[in-house]
Amino acid sequence: MNLSSLNPLLADTALQPNTTGSEIKMFAMLGVMFVFMWFAIIHPQRKRTKELEAMLKALKAGDKIVLNSGIVGVVLALKDKTVSIRSNESKLEVLKSAIAEVTDRGGEAGAS
Repeated sequence: MNLSSLNPLLADTALQPNTTGSEIKMFAMLGVMFVFMWFAIIHPQRKRTKELEAMLKALKAGDKIVLNSGIVGVVLALKDKTVSIRSNESKLEVLKSAIAEVTDRGGEAGAS
């Protein structure tokens, strides 16, 4: 006797594969991919943003800076959103967000 002669519904369900295992594997792979993306992209970017904010908060007159455009200058004065710098014989006012790095921590502007 085979299963189909006893109960036709039982034979149909016995031949269908169980998809629960494949669904669990799919969600596990999605979780692994999310964790990888977090550590590869999101976490370093957040760390860099925090370092940049800390650098801008510690900025003071006399510091030597480099702008995103490559201009090198010395900080003369700080305002709310802008910084006055001297580069060679030019005085510029630039946004704080344009500062790429502080190359040298100096004293007051009069000491340089």
